Amino acid sequence: MTPAVRSVALLAALGVGWLVAAQWGLRAVDESAAYGFFITALLGFGLYASTSGIEIAEFRRQFRTVVLAVTLGVLAKVVLIFGVMYLVYREPWHLILAVAVAQIDPLSVAAMRAKSRMSPSAKALLSAWASFDDPITVLLTVYITSFALQGGAVGGFGAFSVNFALNLALAGGAYVLWRLVRRRVSGAHRRAVRVLVRTVLVLAVLAVGFVAVQFSLLLALALIGLFFRPDLGRCVDGLAEVGLFAATLAVGLVLAAEFSWALAGVGAVLGAAAFLSQGVVAWVLTLPRRWRGDRMRLCLGQQNGLTAIILALLLEPNFPGAIAVVTPAVVVVNLLHALTNGYYDRVRPPKSAVSEPHVLRRPRLPLPLAPAAFRRLARVR
Repeated sequence: MTPAVRSVALLAALGVGWLVAAQWGLRAVDESAAYGFFITALLGFGLYASTSGIEIAEFRRQFRTVVLAVTLGVLAKVVLIFGVMYLVYREPWHLILAVAVAQIDPLSVAAMRAKSRMSPSAKALLSAWASFDDPITVLLTVYITSFALQGGAVGGFGAFSVNFALNLALAGGAYVLWRLVRRRVSGAHRRAVRVLVRTVLVLAVLAVGFVAVQFSLLLALALIGLFFRPDLGRCVDGLAEVGLFAATLAVGLVLAAEFSWALAGVGAVLGAAAFLSQGVVAWVLTLPRRWRGDRMRLCLGQQNGLTAIILALLLEPNFPGAIAVVTPAVVVVNLLHALTNGYYDRVRPPKSAVSEPHVLRRPRLPLPLAPAAFRRLARVR
């Protein structure tokens, strides 16, 4: 599916969700417990799918860049986005909206990773960036919201610390289970036993995922995806693409009741600022020569989705209009992503192994051996 076709399909999914909500008179969909669980499950699956597709060797090689991207990179994007919004609208509360769209949506990255023309190093960087910048934006959202409403962030930061510890505990328990099962798999010689163990692994991932979604421990799913990887072929990538369309349809259900042309205009500016901020930050992070072949594609890598929507849903009670602004921003960002990447792929097709110095190349025959080889061939004939 080309970027242009995907954009049309995503807009169609958004329209279907809108029409369903309008036809059935659905209001306050975002306040439903079922809707909250559904979008949180999609977000959690996006985190897992994004990290489970990372090549571990590449992740280790780019670890320093990943850390810079999900810490200083996120903060820099927030500053740039808010700077644009404040210059245009002079509204201090738009800082909250800048935080909501500063991250990269992991579900979108996971869905489009298989057909991406990036090198393995760039895919590893973008997948890790998308998976681990979510906790940073959640922390910033809690901190800034608490400061704006209560004049301090102690309580919010304490709650985040407890949640962070629980995430680590869940991921640690999953790691211990994975090590135990891995030993059984390595010692099993019968195919039936290996299939049974693989099935148990899949069920274990689903169980851990349910607990993570039920108690909002989504960071654990991102960590689990780095090691808990049942061999499912390309099934995960296919499900990620299906999940992306389901998430877009879910956005349409909310947008039908909250849409406003005035707020949509604010959202368009917010989305454009978010997309441009990714370009600036990614360009700075990829100044080393090894990123030369992937630099532009990383600069055009901004995507938004469920994470931004969930943060907007959390902000809506205290900041009315957050959903109506963030949702159009998500649409604008994803349209810009599809259009710019499609255009760049046409005008600058990727060069093989341009940014992968460790790729093995076919050895050439030494020149002194070539005449002897031809003489032997002549004698045979």
